[in-house]
Amino acid sequence: MTALATRPRLGGLTAEAVFIGRSLRHSLRDAESLIMSIALPVMLMLMFTYVFGGAIDPSGGYVDYVVPGTILTCAGFGAATTATFVANDMTGGIIDRIRTMPLRAGAVLTGHVVASLARNLLATGVVVLVALAIGFRPTASFLDWIGAIAIIAIWIFAITYLFAAIGLAAGSAEAASGYGFILLFLPYVSSGFVPVETMPDWLQAVAEVQPVTPVIETIRMFLLGTDAGSAPLWALVWCAGIVVVAAAWGAWLFRHKAGRR
Repeated sequence: MTALATRPRLGGLTAEAVFIGRSLRHSLRDAESLIMSIALPVMLMLMFTYVFGGAIDPSGGYVDYVVPGTILTCAGFGAATTATFVANDMTGGIIDRIRTMPLRAGAVLTGHVVASLARNLLATGVVVLVALAIGFRPTASFLDWIGAIAIIAIWIFAITYLFAAIGLAAGSAEAASGYGFILLFLPYVSSGFVPVETMPDWLQAVAEVQPVTPVIETIRMFLLGTDAGSAPLWALVWCAGIVVVAAAWGAWLFRHKAGRR
């Protein structure tokens, strides 16, 4: 038996803490990705509010409607960088180095997901501040804000796990970015920017059954007091399903590519 085989792995959540710290440091060094994940949704919100808002809602209240969709768009842009980071780790040799250390190899995924959650919540906060500056006026109480933040965090966690799995499946960082880009279109085919009933019948069916719409309607319920119906339940079901599928897929990919259980 080799020395590596007899060396005990780190106990508790020590390995996860190591990679969470590593991913957070990488996020600080890669400030451009963080800035772009904030700037693009903010520009999108400003464009929809000032360019299209008058045509969609002449009363000037369109900014209230568009903010929840912008928040999820921001989450998508931020989570998409996770696919690139994971793909870089898989091709950059870090996984081979982990094999020689008493660390759980899967802890690297946990590090990426938790760091992405922190980055995205920060970016979401900036987007909300900009929205408030241009006229967003939520009616939420303190508890409503807690509920909105909770559903946003749950969605970010779910979508980040999915992007992490995409990063594992892709053969390169460029491919991971391309595959993940497809998911960034989901907020546009939802109730994020226009009411679903204004879409063609065939597109309404898509918008109503995809995961982004119930999450957006749940955020609107918390922030604006709208009637969300069964949307909160469906939002949680979708998020839980995405996490389960992405975690299982990611674990299988990691064992297959890293060659370690």
